[in-house]
Amino acid sequence: MRHKLTALLACGCALVALLSAATLQADPGPDPQPTTTDTTSTTTTNAAPAPDLDLIERLIQRHRQDVWRWERVMGRPLTRVLPNPPVDPHSRVAAWHRLAVNMHRRAVNVPHKAAWLCIHRYEGSWNDPDPPYYGGLQMDVQFQRTYAPTLFRLKGTADHWTPLEQMWAAERAHRSGRGFYPWPNTARYCGLI
Repeated sequence: MRHKLTALLACGCALVALLSAATLQADPGPDPQPTTTDTTSTTTTNAAPAPDLDLIERLIQRHRQDVWRWERVMGRPLTRVLPNPPVDPHSRVAAWHRLAVNMHRRAVNVPHKAAWLCIHRYEGSWNDPDPPYYGGLQMDVQFQRTYAPTLFRLKGTADHWTPLEQMWAAERAHRSGRGFYPWPNTARYCGLI
């Protein structure tokens, strides 16, 4: 009998809750403001959206990092700021992007690239780890320390460098006045000396 009373009480509570919910109405909120159209004034202002300065700064930072990466590969001093930075933020992003593209183009077009590839053909693998000469241009440790000290400090011997980094180290030696003489035999095979 007790279970029947409990079930009856539960059904009654449910019926009361259902009837209460049916009588509730959603509050429509305040009445909307009446809209009036003024036909005498038809000027509209199309204000340009404000630039997202956080996004612009991130884009500039990404392009600046690209510039620095290629300048490090070439052994050039880093460009910290643009010489004549544009005032417009979007133009500054475009200027850093142009500089990054220009540095990339200069870095991959190593001077004397054909000569370095010819020397590499007769020397060794780009990742040749056998001492006393390392990498595709077979550079000894003193040569690496002299012409690519930052790479040597950060990456170790030339067998850990990219082929581009190895060619730029050799190009710095060439520009210092040594020419192709650090590779006397292979430079002769290639007709460089």
